[in-house]
Amino acid sequence: MTDASTEIAATAARLVVEEGLEYGPAKRRAARQLGLTGRAALPDNDAVEEAVREYLALFCAETQPAELAALRRLALVWMERMSAFRPHLAGAVWHGTATRLSDIYIQMFCDDPKSAEIALIDHQVAYEPRTVTGFNGDSVEALSLSSSCKELGESIGVHLMVYDRDDLRGALKPDGRGRTPRGSLAAVRALMESPANEY
Repeated sequence: MTDASTEIAATAARLVVEEGLEYGPAKRRAARQLGLTGRAALPDNDAVEEAVREYLALFCAETQPAELAALRRLALVWMERMSAFRPHLAGAVWHGTATRLSDIYIQMFCDDPKSAEIALIDHQVAYEPRTVTGFNGDSVEALSLSSSCKELGESIGVHLMVYDRDDLRGALKPDGRGRTPRGSLAAVRALMESPANEY
């Protein structure tokens, strides 16, 4: 990485942790804050994640582990509620870099894309449907809702991403760093039971 790219990653990491920004917007705002032109090479997400881990270790070591555990417990609640749709936890809550400002991302693999939405309606859960870019680059529906987290004393954004059941086959391939990019209900339970509660 170039010096500029390293600086962008470090600044983006601070924005991710302190303001809850997603990686893309954090990188773009970091470049602007540093006065770099639109041609500056932005760091990849792995570099930003590494910078986030360093920032958390330096500045949030006393608070972040408990916040992460609370978010994982809330994620489990929603995964259990939506267990019929093969839920998998992804993002910062799965990878262990989440703080109280992080949203929860659960990817569901459904036989019928509308069935998850119907389940929320049946349980009288208020949600907002949106179209977002999925992990495979295609457009997918996201059912976004707000869920109270008593442990943190806050409402947390929960995003249920609706994929076709067939997408699950490619979803569990290890990423470039050899990690599983998302975890099933059983995997998240096992994670919660591990002594360090770390990914």
